[in-house]
Amino acid sequence: MTPHALQEYFHSHIPLSGAMAVAVQAATPQVVRLVAPLAPNTNHHGTVFGGSASAVAVLSAWGLLYVSLVDASINADLVVQKSSMNYEQPITGEFTAEAVAPAPEKWQRFVAMLLKYKRARINIPSVLKCNGQKVGEFEGDFVATLS
Repeated sequence: MTPHALQEYFHSHIPLSGAMAVAVQAATPQVVRLVAPLAPNTNHHGTVFGGSASAVAVLSAWGLLYVSLVDASINADLVVQKSSMNYEQPITGEFTAEAVAPAPEKWQRFVAMLLKYKRARINIPSVLKCNGQKVGEFEGDFVATLS
């Protein structure tokens, strides 16, 4: 899947992503990296609103699973079941959220469970960066069910 295709999917199916001006920089089964500007995501302190940072992080992790399942020709519904967000410092400008593929054995176990039981859960983290520095970290449990 191309970055443009994933960005179009987000903007048409998750309208908040368009309002936040989220752009997709990378969209492969190995990495999904999103970027968002400060202006539409600002808070009263002139830094990124925590909810915006969290939303972009969720989108990156969800996007990684979506792209990976499409790549594996598996049609599944995905939802975030549980998540946590750690904010390490204020985000003062454009920021990225990057989710990377889980270890191959973890992914294979997830796919096997999904195909066998039609439902599976996997944990995907995402790292937020601003100006090349890590500014936060997201971790989410996602559930997939076969459509």
